[in-house]
Amino acid sequence: MFGEMTSVEELARRFSAFGHESANRAPLYSSLSDGVANDVSSLELMLHAPTEQHSPVLLFAAVHYLLLDGRRHDLGGFYPNLSSDHRPPADAYPVFKRFVNEHAGELVGLLSTRSTQTNEVGRCAFFLPPLGMLHAELGALALVDIGTSAGLNQLLTKYSYEYQPGGPVGERSTVHLECRIRGEIALPRQLPTVATTIGLDAAPIDVADADAVRWLEACVWPDQPERFARLQAAVALALDNPPTVLRGDAVDDLAPTVQAVGDQGHPVVLNSWVLSYLSEARQRDYVAALDRIGSERDLSWVVAESPAQTPGLPIPTTTEPEHITVLSMVTWRAGTRTVRRLGTCHPHGLRIHAG
Repeated sequence: MFGEMTSVEELARRFSAFGHESANRAPLYSSLSDGVANDVSSLELMLHAPTEQHSPVLLFAAVHYLLLDGRRHDLGGFYPNLSSDHRPPADAYPVFKRFVNEHAGELVGLLSTRSTQTNEVGRCAFFLPPLGMLHAELGALALVDIGTSAGLNQLLTKYSYEYQPGGPVGERSTVHLECRIRGEIALPRQLPTVATTIGLDAAPIDVADADAVRWLEACVWPDQPERFARLQAAVALALDNPPTVLRGDAVDDLAPTVQAVGDQGHPVVLNSWVLSYLSEARQRDYVAALDRIGSERDLSWVVAESPAQTPGLPIPTTTEPEHITVLSMVTWRAGTRTVRRLGTCHPHGLRIHAG
C-alpha cells in the first residue's frame, strides 16, 4: 500500500515509472503515462482518489469506462480494443487531455468511488494442471475461489485449453486459452470433474449488472484486445451459467465458505494475485485459517502469488525477493500439511515454467 499522503511529485514519479514499465506491453498507456507525468492538472485530478488507489491504472480505467458507454470521441480512435484502425499512441495525449477536461466531473466521481478490479480468466490455464493432479488422486472436486470477482474462474471447465507442448484439453469453447509450457508440468488429458464451485470476494461483481461488468472491462488494458474479447466471452458464458458468488472477508469467511461446499467433492481453495492486497499479518491469518480447516478434513490449496508481495505465505522461494508469480499446491492429508512448488507462470496464464 502507498503512504497516507501522496504529493503531486510522487504521482508524477509513479506515472513516469509506469510509462517506462509498460512501454512494450501497453504502448498506449505508456504514452499516456508520460503525458500525465508532465501535466500538473491531470495529476491533481488523481488526488480525488483514495490514497491506496493513487495508481495510474485507476485514472486510465476511469477514462476507458467512459469510452465504453458508446460515446463518440476522437480518443476512442487510439484504443486498439475500440478501433481496428487505431491511431499511433504517440499522438494520443493531447486528445486524452481534451477528453479529461471535458469529462472532469464524471472522472472525479469515478476516481473517488471506484477501485481497480480484474477477473483474469487466463489464469485458469495454470490452475488446470494442479486441479488435474488432484482429480486423478481424489476424484470429483469442490472449488472455493477466493477473490472471485465476478466468478468467471469458477467456470474453468466451460473453457477449452491449448498447451504448447501438450496439446488441447476440453472441447473447443468460446473461451479458448493458450499456454506455453517449459519443463515437466503434469497436464490432464481431460477436464477434471468439478462437482460444485463457490466464490468469495470483498466486492463481488454480478455478471447481470451491465454497469459493474463495464467497469470490469474498463480495468482491462486496451492495448490487449485479446484479453478484452476473452473477458466478454467469459461474461457471456457466465450469464448462461451463473456462478455462486458470496460477499465476505477472505480470512473471516474462509471456513464457512469451505464448509458450504459440503461433501460434494474434495475441497480445493484457489487464489491468484489476491493475497498481496492483505497485510503480512493478515496473510498469516489466512494460512492459519487453512490450517484449522485442514486439521479437521482433507483439503487442498492451489495458490498463484508473488512471494515478494506475500511474505506471510508458506511458499518456497528461490531468490529473495522473488517478484514473479509462483504456482504452488498445498495439501492437508490426515492433518499433515505439505507444500509443493510447481513452477512460475505468467500472471495472465500465458506460460508456465516448471520448478
